[in-house]
Amino acid sequence: MAPTHNFSVRLPEEVAREAQAVARVQGTSINALVTESLIEAIERRRSDPEFMSQVKRIIEEDREILERLAK
Repeated sequence: MAPTHNFSVRLPEEVAREAQAVARVQGTSINALVTESLIEAIERRRSDPEFMSQVKRIIEEDREILERLAK
């Protein structure tokens, strides 16, 4: 079993009710629905060139900071 991490998420009441209904219709848990939704959202970001450009910019910024700290 893969390691897991717990999060607390605050949802508007209507979103929570709709999520519960979707999970029930799919015959799954809220946890599985949220996990599936996050995986899909992450994959969409990975295929977004603008998002990936921002990721690369942040990596370079962090690399510069970490290299300075390592001196």
